Amino acid sequence: MTQKRVTSFDVAREAGVSQSAVSRAYTPGASISKRTRDKVEAAARKLGYQPNAIARSLISRRSNMVGIVMADIINPFYPAVLDMFMRKFQERGHRVMLFMASRDQNIDDLLPQLLEYQVDGVIITSSTLSSEMAEYCSKLGTPVTLFNRYVPDVEASSICCDNIGAGRSVADLFLNSKHQQLAYIAGIENTSTNKDREYGYKTRITERRAKPMLKEVGNYTYEGGYQAALRLFAAGQPDAIFCANDIMALGVMDALRSELKLRIPEDVSIIGFDDIATAAWQGYRLTSIRPPIERMVDATINNLIERIEDPSTPLAASIESIELAIRDSARLPEHIGMLHSFE
Repeated sequence: MTQKRVTSFDVAREAGVSQSAVSRAYTPGASISKRTRDKVEAAARKLGYQPNAIARSLISRRSNMVGIVMADIINPFYPAVLDMFMRKFQERGHRVMLFMASRDQNIDDLLPQLLEYQVDGVIITSSTLSSEMAEYCSKLGTPVTLFNRYVPDVEASSICCDNIGAGRSVADLFLNSKHQQLAYIAGIENTSTNKDREYGYKTRITERRAKPMLKEVGNYTYEGGYQAALRLFAAGQPDAIFCANDIMALGVMDALRSELKLRIPEDVSIIGFDDIATAAWQGYRLTSIRPPIERMVDATINNLIERIEDPSTPLAASIESIELAIRDSARLPEHIGMLHSFE
């Protein structure tokens, strides 16, 4: 025989309080005394009551659910980011719905599926968004924040690190260390992160009148970096390589050592980007640009929640400073410490 579901009205009668008091007891941030909350929770335990989030969302017109779109989950940078988003949203009473996009999937095709779940807001971490889809989200009252990227002229907030400044700083570090032929291994070429890192690096090399930069494309993957390194050395002899992310840099290091029999950093200096956990492994000891992930996640969450609660909140366009985690893969000026800040 099916047992009757316990409702908030049952809990209210058992606790001797109003139904609205039961509702407030399970609403994060709602005003309720400790004594009343304790009575409600005791009655709920006794009766086996479980709050109905769907019913609450119908009443409040808020799901307390945020959608996160990721397209590069195999990159260790993004699982670490996702873990931080999940924990911090949960601390603030929000649930996360994750949507995975393939690398070649158009986010405009995926986003309407996500919006069917009535999410309060959307964070896009590793895909691009058209101005038309951003406008559609705006008309629905669903704010969108881009994490670690931006799209010009799109109605969405963006929280990024200083990718252009990072590229410029890496070029200066290599040139100040007397490297002669600099090279760049690009990620996915049409992404804002790759474009800005390459732009900063290349323009600084030009400004300092060094040899023109060599370039190959690794598409942000380990195998892509490995093969890009082989192509790079078939065409020239760089003595310093800046990789658009760490995964490619690890592939580059393995290719140089195993196939080209080159020493790192004696023959070739390598700097990556993201400072993933693997970068510190003893077999790599990769020097890497460290983006301020926690600061970026906090800024993304704060902006999205502010815009959910107050649609008149202006869009954000934040660019956060970066640091350099120095290990053993690059010959750099002696005065730089283990963690160098770029301002």
